Amino acid sequence: METMVFRADANPKIGAGHFIRCLALAQAWKDKGNEAVFITSCQNEGLLQRLRDEKFGIHSVSLPGPEDLPKTPKILDAYPNAWVVLDGYLFDEAYSQRIKQTGHHLLIIDDMAHLKHYYADIVVNQNLGAETLHYATEPYTQLLLGTPYIMLRREFLVMKDCECKIPATAKRLLVTLGGSDPENYTLKVIQALKQAHMPGLEITVVVGASSPHADMLNTAIKPPLRLVNNAGNMPELMAQADMAVIAAGTTVWELAFMGCPTISYASNSVHEAIIKALARQNVLQYQGYMDKMEPDALVSAVQELAADRDKRRAFCQAGRNLVDGKGAERILNAITVLS
Repeated sequence: METMVFRADANPKIGAGHFIRCLALAQAWKDKGNEAVFITSCQNEGLLQRLRDEKFGIHSVSLPGPEDLPKTPKILDAYPNAWVVLDGYLFDEAYSQRIKQTGHHLLIIDDMAHLKHYYADIVVNQNLGAETLHYATEPYTQLLLGTPYIMLRREFLVMKDCECKIPATAKRLLVTLGGSDPENYTLKVIQALKQAHMPGLEITVVVGASSPHADMLNTAIKPPLRLVNNAGNMPELMAQADMAVIAAGTTVWELAFMGCPTISYASNSVHEAIIKALARQNVLQYQGYMDKMEPDALVSAVQELAADRDKRRAFCQAGRNLVDGKGAERILNAITVLS
């Protein structure tokens, strides 16, 4: 049995995306009979319980990002010959170089080639268009770039044969704006959708495990809207939905895999680039930045997509063609070659 150590954080400010895709890779690693360990500053009980349920090891550090550098190499001493996975925008060149100096193999999960140099055995960027970015690396570094390397959790992979139903008019809408949504855009979205005047529209609102506004939303959301906190059945909710409204992040790949037609907002420039690229590929509809969301424009977009069966069918097919669910498997095959 071999060990993989993941260094990733989750909190209301940075969201849960880094944590969740590491969870996906850790599940795939475990399913091959290996051990996974997390070093994290995450304090969210829902996310930590996911690690406990998988029987992953957990080492807590007090702060997100590279402030744990004096502690982490000492933790790694207990896992000689392990692979270390870094996922987070705060881990700089000095951090990755120090991890590499411990003698461990290093894999960095990246989104935007933002570092001046990458001291890693493998760099993974699962985003559309990643192949066009320039990475300054060591001679031995292997680059795994593009959507073939999208990592999905096990609970999605078992749904790969789920039928993609495209009704004449979409009636079931899923709203999910990420694991944290610190600005509570969820409330603004549901207030807008209440004005949609779409008879029979069923709206399910999912609030992530890191949301600081769960109690407020629990009070604000009344039938016929349905609120789901820290959903443990996200694949089923996506399979049941005729369409979705989201803020870009890990969820966008999950919805594409499930074939759920999607209207997506962006929360930062990284997400904007990804979502615009997906819109050009006719995978989803890009609706602009979340902080500039206009209620009337959202309502119009939902009404139009709900009525356009051909467009929803095209989104479904393009998403399923793009994301095949084998990303984690491909990454682990590359690790096997180098180990």
